[in-house]
Amino acid sequence: MNYCSDCGEQVEQRIPDGDNRHRYVCTHCDIIHYQNPRIIAGTVPVWDNRILLCRRAIEPRYGYWTLPAGFMENQETTVEAAARETREEALAEVHIEGLYAVIDVPHIDQVHIFYRATLIDGMYGAGEESLETQLFEPSDIPWDELSFPTVRKTLEFFINDMKKQTFEVHVDSIRHPMAKSEKA
Repeated sequence: MNYCSDCGEQVEQRIPDGDNRHRYVCTHCDIIHYQNPRIIAGTVPVWDNRILLCRRAIEPRYGYWTLPAGFMENQETTVEAAARETREEALAEVHIEGLYAVIDVPHIDQVHIFYRATLIDGMYGAGEESLETQLFEPSDIPWDELSFPTVRKTLEFFINDMKKQTFEVHVDSIRHPMAKSEKA
């Protein structure tokens, strides 16, 4: 950030009075410009014990498999965002079963939230951001072709929980794209 979105003057990074972090502060009007993490919301959609994945048609990670998920929009809940992203990427309507995984990714200022979901009618397709979509048996997940560490971690949790037939809410963090996650 170089300029204040309120008055147009230059900003500087400093710790404002009463704060404990560097923030962008306008040198003219003293407005503090807070920057907060972005929320990614998505689903783990299931039909007949198979998991629906989307092959990405956009960067980053073009051509890799992912769970349907994306940035939450203003004026929507995380559940609405997860259902919308599933509809947009996989042309699928889902019944949200409940919160499943919350994974902090602090090095890129994101929080990834996944919900367990069931396809309503078993129908799906490839939306504009997907090259293709496919239902996978847990044993057939293309592990070497997954898009992001949060997708891998969520699928690992989910497959383990499928075996136990007990689904709990998982909270985790990934501090570096190639690092193993740590319990939050």
